[in-house]
Amino acid sequence: MQEYPIDGELDLHLFDLSDVGDLVPEYLRACHEKGLTQVRIIHGKGTGTLRRHVRSILDDHPLVYDYNKATDASGWGATIAHLSPPDEE
Repeated sequence: MQEYPIDGELDLHLFDLSDVGDLVPEYLRACHEKGLTQVRIIHGKGTGTLRRHVRSILDDHPLVYDYNKATDASGWGATIAHLSPPDEE
């Protein structure tokens, strides 16, 4: 498996759709372990299928307490997930 930096930004354009269901939760866990409390997930605008899939994962993830669309120029092309601080598990 390819090494991917745990820096709070996950660009899903680099991955197959079939990998997203395992990748996103694992990336959120790794970010949480590093103490990151905000994760930018880039899914693109497209048809909205990938965005909906990502958000359904975020809805059920125990470390995510909130998420919203990016407020910069990417707008609907990225989702910002807010994670609970590491000491609040």
